[in-house]
Amino acid sequence: MSEPSVSIAQKSRIRISLAAMPPWLLVLLAVLSVQTGAAVAKQLFDVTGPGGVVFLRTSLASVLFFALWRPKIRGYRPQDYLVITIYGLTIAAMMLFFYAAISRVPLGITVAVAFVGPLGIAVVGSRRRSDLLWVALAAGGIILLSPLTGVSLDLPGLLLAFLSAVGWAVFILLTGRVSRTFPASEGLAIAMAIAAVVSIPFGLVGAVKVLPSLSLMALGIVVAVLSSAIPFGFEFEALKHLPAPVYGVLTSLEPVVAVLVGFIVLHEALGLREIAGIVMVTVAAAATARASSQTAATV
Repeated sequence: MSEPSVSIAQKSRIRISLAAMPPWLLVLLAVLSVQTGAAVAKQLFDVTGPGGVVFLRTSLASVLFFALWRPKIRGYRPQDYLVITIYGLTIAAMMLFFYAAISRVPLGITVAVAFVGPLGIAVVGSRRRSDLLWVALAAGGIILLSPLTGVSLDLPGLLLAFLSAVGWAVFILLTGRVSRTFPASEGLAIAMAIAAVVSIPFGLVGAVKVLPSLSLMALGIVVAVLSSAIPFGFEFEALKHLPAPVYGVLTSLEPVVAVLVGFIVLHEALGLREIAGIVMVTVAAAATARASSQTAATV
């Protein structure tokens, strides 16, 4: 009887810890985690392929979430099961399209195109002129960070990147409804399991190739934790309290952190254009976080 009570206590402590953190900080930590995970995932890409990485991410993350949250699967309405299924399909599609795009298009371009999703939500949902100013500043920084000139672009790859942007936008919009229906992060655990099942035809064969190597398996676990478990858990919690337009601008740090991680981990050089882009996007994100804190303080 003691084991369930310990589990409940652990879950409560984790929920309280996340709830005590500012939602904008949760988003920033999620961005840092997912980009670091992407750098680690590159070491698996040649072995597993894009689909294999997605299957490893979703399956291992779903195991972690189920062990942590122990979600209740029964007792919901049919429409709730439909929503959570669409949510899981969205997560799988977003990942599959993104990694497939990376295999055909440079990472900087893929991230920039994928960001059209949250940036579009920020534009559509904005109610203040200042929000549009920060969105425009972030968009300008992303353009500077994207090598859109002098590169022979692959049109199918760009289409895949755009489809990942659509998936990202749908994910943002669905997260609010899922969080209102499923308690805590239990909905995310169920959705991640659905995403893992959906990705089986695309990545099971590639993922099996890591089994003979303990080092590759360890990398797979690291990728799952950094790229799925931490960022999805943090963003799921943040989107309960953070307006979608504010979240859209904060995630503009995705290409910024990608550049910084590339510089630190992959030793990729930074030019003046990249530095200018980092400054523009960072200013926009900081201004948005400040506005979010002021709005929360007045409520």
